Amino acid sequence: MKRTVVVTGSTSGIGLGIARAFAAEGANIVINGFGDAAEIEKVRQSLETSGGKAIYHAADMSKPAEIADLIATAEREFGGIDVLVNNAGIQHVAPVEEFPIEKWDLIIAINMSSAFHTIRAAIPGMKAKKKGRIINIASAHGLVASPFKSAYVTAKHGVLGLTKTVALETARDGITVNAICPGYVLTPLVEKQIPDTAKARGISEDQVKNDVMLHLQATKEFVGIDQVAALAIYLASDAAAQVTGTSISIDGGWTAQ
Repeated sequence: MKRTVVVTGSTSGIGLGIARAFAAEGANIVINGFGDAAEIEKVRQSLETSGGKAIYHAADMSKPAEIADLIATAEREFGGIDVLVNNAGIQHVAPVEEFPIEKWDLIIAINMSSAFHTIRAAIPGMKAKKKGRIINIASAHGLVASPFKSAYVTAKHGVLGLTKTVALETARDGITVNAICPGYVLTPLVEKQIPDTAKARGISEDQVKNDVMLHLQATKEFVGIDQVAALAIYLASDAAAQVTGTSISIDGGWTAQ
């Protein structure tokens, strides 16, 4: 029987990589995110090559009512949700005293609160089936901090707390809840940070890549989207049935220091 997988923030970057990995296994996929309508349609069609069906839902992940409709649509279309991947995220880089209040509120809403809203809506259906997998894409910044990212670091720390709490609440319901904590992955979100970080620190963009982003990753390499996706596939597998309430780092050795 085909699994149904919902991936938020999945029209590009890590989310799209995860959606593609599940689609390659023949899963039904629900993608979500912003972007050009024609490009999103191409992405949606590309996810149907292995036998599963793919749909797109345009929920704004800062709006609880739209998030609820995203989950309801997935359940109505496919009869339930087997795997929920909370990946939606945005970033803004600035010193805390200059950090725009509206940016703080938006980052907390999309990077942290949206995971609460999707989980809250999906849990009843998973409990009814006595099975489910919830995977929250956190960050190395859920474990350690960096300057000029107060909202992002706060949100990602919060995601880890949410992960642990929901894992304990659902431990006897056949549901696992885990977080993946990637280091720097060269996604569109990260690429957008580079000029902002260069400005905030007064350095070049190459220095941002080599001396800021990869400075703490012992491998001195960016993490691959495919590597994060493979970890998500494992966490959604039967082999990971006793892995719950934890965070798994995939950060080139960053948080080992």
